[in-house]
Amino acid sequence: MQKVWSISGRSIAVSALALALTACQSMRGPEPVAQANIPEQGYLTANSGPSIAEQGYKDFFADQRLLQVLDLALANNRDLRTSTLNIQRAQQQYQITQNNQLPTIGASGSVLRQDTLNTSGAMTSYNVGLGVTAYELDFWGRVRSLKDNALDTYLATSSARDATQIALIGQVAQAWLNYSFANANLKLADQTLKAQLESYNLNKKRFDVGIDSEVPVRQAQISVETARNDVANYKTQIAQAQNLLNLLVGQAVPANLLPSQRVTRISKSNALSAGLPSDLLNNRPDLRAAEYKLSAAGANIGAAKARMFPTISLTGNAGYASTSLSDLFKSGGFVWSIGPSIDLPIFDWGTRKANIKISETDQQIALSDYEKSIQSAFREVNDALAVRQNIGDRLAAQRRLVDATNTTYRLSNARFRAGIDSYLTVLDAQRASYAAEQGLLLLEQANMNNQVEVYKTLGGGLKANTGDAVQQAPSSAERKVENSAQ
Repeated sequence: MQKVWSISGRSIAVSALALALTACQSMRGPEPVAQANIPEQGYLTANSGPSIAEQGYKDFFADQRLLQVLDLALANNRDLRTSTLNIQRAQQQYQITQNNQLPTIGASGSVLRQDTLNTSGAMTSYNVGLGVTAYELDFWGRVRSLKDNALDTYLATSSARDATQIALIGQVAQAWLNYSFANANLKLADQTLKAQLESYNLNKKRFDVGIDSEVPVRQAQISVETARNDVANYKTQIAQAQNLLNLLVGQAVPANLLPSQRVTRISKSNALSAGLPSDLLNNRPDLRAAEYKLSAAGANIGAAKARMFPTISLTGNAGYASTSLSDLFKSGGFVWSIGPSIDLPIFDWGTRKANIKISETDQQIALSDYEKSIQSAFREVNDALAVRQNIGDRLAAQRRLVDATNTTYRLSNARFRAGIDSYLTVLDAQRASYAAEQGLLLLEQANMNNQVEVYKTLGGGLKANTGDAVQQAPSSAERKVENSAQ
C-alpha cells in the first residue's frame, strides 16, 4: 500500500508541476515592424487640429431627414447585419479555444459482459465515473498561441464590422444626395423643355407666315427633343437612386425622408480638418483589422513552433466498478487512475518545419497587406483633400459662368425677337446656358459628396454622438510587448 501511495504522490506532484508550466509564454517570434513608406509631404500631413472623424455622425450631418435614414440603415442593412453575425461567430470560436486551456471533465458509465479463457463462464462488469480526457499540458504555449490567434481573429472581425458601418454611412449619405440632385436636374430639364417649346412654337408661327425658313423650326425641334430625352433620363435616375437607397437602408425609405428640394448643406462643419497622420491610424477600423490579422499570423507561428516539441496530455478518471450491479457503490468498489501521455513524431519528413515556414510566410503576407492598407488609406484621404482644396474655386468659376451664359441667352433672345439676330445665336446661347446650369449642379453635388468622402476616409461615422467612447482592444502582439516591458 505504501508503494501505491508513493507512486500516486509522485504522479500528483508531476501533474501539479505540469499545470504550473502551462502558464509559459508562447513561442511566437519577434513582431515585424511595418514600413508603409508614406510620403512626407501630403495634404494629410499639412493639416492640423482635431480630425472631423472624432465627430459623431449625428453631429456631422446637418439634415435631420438624412439622420433618420442613417438610423434606419444601421438597423436594417443586411451587410451590416451579416458583419454583426460574423462577430458573434468569431466570439464563440474564441470561447472554444479559450476553453481548450481547461480540462474537459465528463461522466461515463458502461456495462460489459465477456467470456475469457481464465473464467468458467461469462462475466458482467459495471462501472461509472468522472474523467479528464486528454487534457493537453501546454508546456510550449501551443494552446495559448491558438487562443491568441482566435482572439485576434475575433477583434479583426469586429473591426471589419466597424469598417462596414463607416462605409454604409458614406454610401447612404451619397445615395441620398444623388436622389436630391437627380430631382434638381429633372426640374432644370423641365424648365428647359418649357423654354424650348416656347421657342419652337414661335419659330413655327414665323415659318407659317413666311417670315423665316424651315431651318429655325427644325433647330428648335432638336432642342425640344433633346430636353425631352433629358427629362426621361433624370426620371430614370431618380428611380434608380431611390432603389439604391432602399437597398442600402434595407427597407423602403419613407417619402417624408426623401429630399424633394435640392440639398444646399450636408455638413454642420465649415472646416474639415484631417488631423494628424496618427489620427488616421487610430480612427480607421480597416487598418486595425489588418493589424489584428498580422498579430494573428504571429500567433500561428508560435503554435507551429510548439509542434516541434512533445505534446503531453493528461488523462485520469475516478469512479466505481463492480461485477455486480448491487455492489457497485459499496465500499471497496472505488477505483481511480491518472497518467500522462506523450506524442513526439520522430520522422515526419520535415512536415513540422514546413508548417513553420508556411506560418512565417503567412506573417509576411499579412505584413504586406497591412502596409498596403496604410498606403491605400493615406491615398484615399489625400485624394479627397485634393478635391477639397480646389472645389471652392471651381464652384465660384462655375457660378460666374452660369451668370454669363444666362445673360447671353437673355440678350440673344431679345435681339432675335427684335429681328436683329437669327435664331441660331439664340440656340447656341440657350445650349450654353443649359450646360452651365447642369455643370453647376454636378459641381454642387460633387462638393457635398466630397465632404462625405473626407469624413468617411478619415474614419468618421463609427460614433453616433461626438461624446461617445470607442474602445480598441489590444492585439495579442501588443499585449506581448506590454508584458515584456513590465
